[in-house]
Amino acid sequence: MSGTEREAMECDVVIVGAGPAGLAAAIRLKQRAPDLSVVVLEKGAEVGAHILSGAVIDPSALDRLLPEWRREETPIRTRVTEDHFLYLGPAGAVRLPNVLMPPLMSNHGNYIVSLGKVCRWLAEKAEALGVEIYPGFAAAELLFEGDRVAGVATGDMGVRRDGSPGANFTPGMELRARLTLLAEGARGSLSKQAIARYRLSEGRSPQKFGIGLKELWRVAPAKHRPGLVQHSFGWPLGASTGGGSFLYHLEDGQVVVGFVVHLDYRNPHLSPFEEFQRFKTHPAIAPVFEGGTRLSYGARAITEGGWQSVPRLDFPGGALVGCAAGFVNVPRIKGSHNAMQSGIEAADAAVEALAGAAPPSLSAYEAGWRSGPIGRDLAPVRNVKPLWSRLGTLLGIPLGGAAMWLETLGLRLGTLAHRKTDAAATEPADRHKAPAYPKPDGVLTFDRLSSVFISNTAHEEDQPVHLKVADPDLQRRSELGVYGGPSARYCPAGVYEWLETPEGPRYQINAANCVHCKTCDIKDPNGNITWVPPEGGGGPNYPGM
Repeated sequence: MSGTEREAMECDVVIVGAGPAGLAAAIRLKQRAPDLSVVVLEKGAEVGAHILSGAVIDPSALDRLLPEWRREETPIRTRVTEDHFLYLGPAGAVRLPNVLMPPLMSNHGNYIVSLGKVCRWLAEKAEALGVEIYPGFAAAELLFEGDRVAGVATGDMGVRRDGSPGANFTPGMELRARLTLLAEGARGSLSKQAIARYRLSEGRSPQKFGIGLKELWRVAPAKHRPGLVQHSFGWPLGASTGGGSFLYHLEDGQVVVGFVVHLDYRNPHLSPFEEFQRFKTHPAIAPVFEGGTRLSYGARAITEGGWQSVPRLDFPGGALVGCAAGFVNVPRIKGSHNAMQSGIEAADAAVEALAGAAPPSLSAYEAGWRSGPIGRDLAPVRNVKPLWSRLGTLLGIPLGGAAMWLETLGLRLGTLAHRKTDAAATEPADRHKAPAYPKPDGVLTFDRLSSVFISNTAHEEDQPVHLKVADPDLQRRSELGVYGGPSARYCPAGVYEWLETPEGPRYQINAANCVHCKTCDIKDPNGNITWVPPEGGGGPNYPGM
């Protein structure tokens, strides 16, 4: 709070976010320079609490970071044994021959994992090297010395909804560091500020995003095929809406099912959550879940811009790593390997910078990534997303595949730009029809509130709302009046509602439901909603996601 004196702690490097990128950076720093003091802040109640991903991981970054990991007891146990690609129509499916897929699309040698469990294991590795990890502390503010980032401050705890200090009020703490690494994941609040302040996106295409929704199920033994990886596209999404799905068979009778909708969709009546529920009813999908039990649910924004949307990575006093920068490979539906590679490369640059003349700079990290393993992964697929967005699924997917093949065969193509932000892609409501979504049956398909319940989402109720609407009148006049109130549909957790009252429509924000997906910060057609961190420790808690 303004005027409150805060305690300060000094370290060499502070890392915001205990995901794959942040933990890889922390481990690498201590591997190369054991005497460095390294602190990791994690807004979730524990490491892994907010981690949500498919996930099939490419182990190349792990091999680089921890070469002996295969000889240890780890949560990385289910090797991919089958790799299927499907195109779904309304009533049937066509399996695409694997031989038609570019080699980089193969999952041979990859592993199906709970990325949350992997992060918990990586955190143990980091702590064994002397890294200090503080879960339950949300980094809420960048600290500056002149124009240079000098660390971060955590948010105050125990603030009442009206902004006054409560009985358990505790001021935030300043973490002052020689270098700050922002590893917050997609659309991180501090990363967003750094990108804007230092104009890191100048000369790049707009960043693109998707929303990924995921459920974890325990299925009947007869339905379980450990090691099966299945990706699909097509129904229920129309040809003009990008997205796809995944079905991964883990160990212990568990199956994860996920659905991704690209957030550049035009129809404001579309609900990604409802499309996900509808997807599960497809005759090629529904039988997997007969006799099964849904265990958990979650949702998260995904960076999709790729090669041409990655901002400049370094800024005075720090850098962006992982999905804060946007290293997801969209056709492969993978990003954790590149996130870890970026953590490794940022750490290598930091060690050299901290050993040299002050002030340390991470410009070497920015200069090297495009020619390294991340660049080699993203460059061949850089035109897939623009082609998909411009030409739709039926034409964009095959042309994107052809572009990948040509790149694989050594023909260097030009680079298509992304044309507009996902918010700007939203069109007025009167140009589109509202889909007719069936009611959930409570067995295979579900509503949002029951889904949020099994995400273990919890927030301190009497705290300031962390979803900031800059101009309420604009929200009423435009978001509702022009676009038909899409926030009530794009939010996968039932946070936003337009309620009819005698005085007219009232915008209600159920902030306690928020699963921290940050879709509202991306998709609001006027850019009128800003997501900021709530009190540390709040949000979902994904034990096995």
